Amino acid sequence: MSGDDRSGSADRHSGLPREPRILPLGTDGVLIETADLDESLALFGALLAQPVAGILDVVPAPRTVAVRFLPALLPVTSLLSVIRSLPSSRDAATEGRLVEIPVHYDGDDLAEVAELSGLTVEEVVRRHTGAVHTVAFTGFAPGFAYLSGGDPALAVPRRAVPRTHVPAGAVALAGEFCGVYPRESPGGWQIVGRTEVALWDLAERVPALLQPGMRVRFVDVTASTGDRPDAAVAPADGAVVRSASTRAASSQAASSPVAPPPRPDRALLVDRPGPHTILEDLGRPGRSGLGVSRSGAMDHRALREANRLVGAATGSAALELAYGGLEATARGDLVLAVAGAPVPITVTGPAGPRPAVVGAAFALDDGDLLTVGAPPRGVYSYLAVRGGWEAEPVLDSVSGDVLAGLGPQRVRVGDELAVGRAWAESVAAAAPDVQRTVSAPDEVTFLDVVLGPRDDWFTPEAVELLTEQRFTVTAQSNRIGLRLEGERPLERLVADGLPAELPSEATVSGALQVPPSGHPVLFMADHPVTGGYPVVACVVGDQLDRAAQVPIGARVRFRVVPGPDLGRGRRGDRQDDHLDERLAAERGTER
Repeated sequence: MSGDDRSGSADRHSGLPREPRILPLGTDGVLIETADLDESLALFGALLAQPVAGILDVVPAPRTVAVRFLPALLPVTSLLSVIRSLPSSRDAATEGRLVEIPVHYDGDDLAEVAELSGLTVEEVVRRHTGAVHTVAFTGFAPGFAYLSGGDPALAVPRRAVPRTHVPAGAVALAGEFCGVYPRESPGGWQIVGRTEVALWDLAERVPALLQPGMRVRFVDVTASTGDRPDAAVAPADGAVVRSASTRAASSQAASSPVAPPPRPDRALLVDRPGPHTILEDLGRPGRSGLGVSRSGAMDHRALREANRLVGAATGSAALELAYGGLEATARGDLVLAVAGAPVPITVTGPAGPRPAVVGAAFALDDGDLLTVGAPPRGVYSYLAVRGGWEAEPVLDSVSGDVLAGLGPQRVRVGDELAVGRAWAESVAAAAPDVQRTVSAPDEVTFLDVVLGPRDDWFTPEAVELLTEQRFTVTAQSNRIGLRLEGERPLERLVADGLPAELPSEATVSGALQVPPSGHPVLFMADHPVTGGYPVVACVVGDQLDRAAQVPIGARVRFRVVPGPDLGRGRRGDRQDDHLDERLAAERGTER
């Protein structure tokens, strides 16, 4: 439970312990427990320095490293062999580059931090600038880095009441960490100062200034006049690589007014956007090191189906409609198709209204009105167009990420959705009668899960309760996650010697994170990269499309399936052989 049950002895010069504690993270990921942050960053750096075919993403945290991989290309036994061969300590030659950030120490909470730490304000500033911090991991927002290694005297608690607005550039403390807010957002950390350095700049090849393993020193410029000193990114030998002040300048230039683009000759003009309509493609995989989740369509299969019907590349962007509700007028002649939740579709032209169906392409003439109603079952429908929707990609994707604030925003009244002229491929045959069934409000949807990585943070009764009861999807659900409520909450295990809180670690789409309320949240496309609540299980990846289509008020039930064979390093006290017969019988009840 505590992570001390490692077998084998550690050789910090030759590699990790022979049998590190490795936990399942769904069917295509593992969570490797490490002794400390230094070991996490050593493993993270070694995996980056020696790329392995089949590894999709690596996310370090204070005491873990998460690895997502392609099992078809990289068997889990091969992955474990690679992990155990890597060094687990860093030397000076492999330490991250040094970043100096100028700070005006005039934060709203500076006096309170001094009082909490029993120091004067001047001593707080001296201790904060005297430490060399290390970027432990990223998360919360793109470009937000959790900095460790500060003076222990400055380990102050979060604010009792979080602020609804923390300005960009705020330098703040919480617990053992320090951080700089890359953009305005809510937050509960104690603000001690501010900087004008851009922590996140999409004009740069690598938008995030701070990345795991880098070192950070804060410079006090509170009393300075004139130009602020540059924030310098330097390797260990001190040679300046790039001035961070240029990042701020480029960010300002990027936000300068520009001439509006020419009016598109083919477009949909939005008269009514519906509850939540946004442009999505297959997302941004492999960006977790920047604090960016994959995002993308909630239902990948439906997105691909819609694109195939109009001859677009299967991963092209489509309009994602949550609960339908779209009304839009065509400018120019268009060919469209809808897949996913079975919404009613009406096209109104000079001759009056005519129906269109989900699962078949249909035409809009110039001036025709498209009306998409609410689905009787399911949630998400995808509207694709021949020629493709035009949008500016952000990090190689045009997906709108509602948590990170990346990519297109929600569609609003008056928007012009421009249609491009991408090359059309062969189209799929219409199949309106064989559209994939999605959940109805009165159905129970079964979802397979792999236990872990933190099921041993819960009582045995709670783990069984996970599969024995039905959970209702609440109205607080969205693209970030499905908030679930069961009749009985899942209780954490409380025992002597067990930590009260889990250090933040990587999260994934499909993770069932359980907050103190005991009611799980199923993380979906726009989930946070890291989290501090334990994950009891992960939904099998190919069933996330099914989970996305469960409407508010409907119920889900989980059943445990075997995860990857992690060998002796995997704890053995929570194998679920005793559930196999009962769950096998339940398989016959799946819709």
